[in-house]
Amino acid sequence: MTQDVESPDQIAHDQVTVEESDSAPAEGPLARGIGVLKTHLKTMPTVPGVYRMVDDKGEVLYVGKAKSLKARLTSYTIAGNLSNRIARMVARVHSLTVVTTHTEAEALLLESNLIKHFRPYYNVLLKDDKSFPYVRIDRAHAFPRITKHRGARSDKAEYYGPFAAAGAVVKTLNVLQRAFLLRTCSDSVFASRSRPCLLYQIKRCSAPCVGRISATDYDALLQEARDFLSGRSQKVKDTLTARMLTSSEELDFEGAAIYRDRLKALSYVQSNQDIDNARLGDMDVIAAHMAGGHTCVQVFFFRAGQNWGNRAFFPRHDRTQDMAEVLPAFVAQFYADKPVPREILVSHELVEHDLLEEALGAKAGHKVTITLPKRGDRRKLMDLAAVNAKGALERKLAESASQVVLLEQLAETFGLDGPPSRIEIYDNSHIMGTKALGGMVVAGPEGFMKAHYRLFNIRSEEITPGDDFGMMREVMTRRFGRLLRDDPERASAAWPDLVLIDGGLGQLNAVRETLADLGIDDLPLIAIAKGQDRNAGREDFYLPGRAPFKLPPASPVLYYVQRLRDEAHRFAIGGHRARRAKDVRKSILDEVPGIGPARKKALLMHFGSAQAVAGAGIPDLEAVPGVNRATARVIYNHFHDQG
Repeated sequence: MTQDVESPDQIAHDQVTVEESDSAPAEGPLARGIGVLKTHLKTMPTVPGVYRMVDDKGEVLYVGKAKSLKARLTSYTIAGNLSNRIARMVARVHSLTVVTTHTEAEALLLESNLIKHFRPYYNVLLKDDKSFPYVRIDRAHAFPRITKHRGARSDKAEYYGPFAAAGAVVKTLNVLQRAFLLRTCSDSVFASRSRPCLLYQIKRCSAPCVGRISATDYDALLQEARDFLSGRSQKVKDTLTARMLTSSEELDFEGAAIYRDRLKALSYVQSNQDIDNARLGDMDVIAAHMAGGHTCVQVFFFRAGQNWGNRAFFPRHDRTQDMAEVLPAFVAQFYADKPVPREILVSHELVEHDLLEEALGAKAGHKVTITLPKRGDRRKLMDLAAVNAKGALERKLAESASQVVLLEQLAETFGLDGPPSRIEIYDNSHIMGTKALGGMVVAGPEGFMKAHYRLFNIRSEEITPGDDFGMMREVMTRRFGRLLRDDPERASAAWPDLVLIDGGLGQLNAVRETLADLGIDDLPLIAIAKGQDRNAGREDFYLPGRAPFKLPPASPVLYYVQRLRDEAHRFAIGGHRARRAKDVRKSILDEVPGIGPARKKALLMHFGSAQAVAGAGIPDLEAVPGVNRATARVIYNHFHDQG
């Protein structure tokens, strides 16, 4: 049986699932788990493949790959050779799923995809799995725009990256604007402009929207930007220098100043590179540091010899696992859904080094070299990455230690049973009752858990505009109603240990009554109300069955709860603003039946604005390319309430 390594969701037809056998030994959980594995060993093939160990609730415990499935699974049945961690895992095994593959490299890629999909408890797990941003050049337009892009790259645009973070892309875009005067505005804004915008005035755009530059000259600027992003920055600088000198000799000092400013922009970005060496080409530098049972992996991105930023990752793993297990697992998972460069530098020797090169090369479609550098520029880069990994881990451990202390103090202050592992904080946002939504942020021992944040659009038509209590009841009903459906036994980590509400006694009672209606009456609740004159430090705290009280102004717990409240407020307001901005970007033309993007663009190009279209007569509308008399009448009737 073989499996498409890129499609972990489509493997059901290639699976063999073995349920717990009646003949399995019953002398305790470990013996039972070993019995499950032994049941299938008699028919287990000796070919490469991937296996999944599953518990009695259907949760995937572990995903592993093997050159020989039979040999690998046999090793789990020898109890005396199992570490404590592996023994605990085998003791929970209730069923086993096996997928065979053609090669071990194919098995490695499938294993990485399945780990990212199922996130098993006993695997080394790459937790920070956000996509990386790119610089995007849209080739579909006569004057291509240059923008930041995150997500799928499925169209025919040009992409340059990845960059480590959005900030690195923003800096690069600023340089590209200053050095090459490329537009960043949307196509709709471009089509509706009648005079240059502010960016043209401050010499950061060439204003192609109003014809201040020809298509040929704009293409020349665009090609220079491509050269810069492809590592040929010195060629671009030489060209600009020659033009500046020529303009100066011809006494065109204004033109020379423009070239001078463009050179300054390029020199700035190069002076802020740790290294700019085209000989390095496309390369990732991966350095890991382990301490206190935790690991930090720093990844530096170099493309065309330019440093495009770095990011720290903290993979989840058991404290007993060493670098030989953690780093190879990280590398395999990291590139499961990311482009693979031709060269990867690593800080430690990798187990199955050749297999990783083969698998990543097969995925990338080109040769991939994984190297542990010993000397030269590559060694300097590795040392830099290693220093960053160590520093990031030390900061992380220090923050975690202080966070644990804060949670202990929080539990003591509010009479909780113990330090909470998951705190959910809720806030609502609206404008005079309109566009209402609720926000939920989550915090725990490692700080804010942003992957768990949620927004709730308030849907009920029975809620009076501005009814904060009704909004809070709807949010609680939807959040905890779903939790009860998904996990009625309340056994998963998705259940909070504490709920913090931004509000006073009214909000607290609304939440308490809503949860009681759902049969939840043992969840700790705290409401935090803004203090007198809405001053921070004078907040009132409300707990069920207890008089309101304040905390000392210098209390670390007060400061911590304020941070939680402020983060919920920031998230809810941010979601609300994004929703309003989306509404603002909508055009009144979007509501006209039969008007697609092409006709909308033609109308805007002809009239200059949507309001002008709304006020136009039928003959004027007919004059627009692509608009016939029938369509003109539909548009006219839409804005004039005629049948």
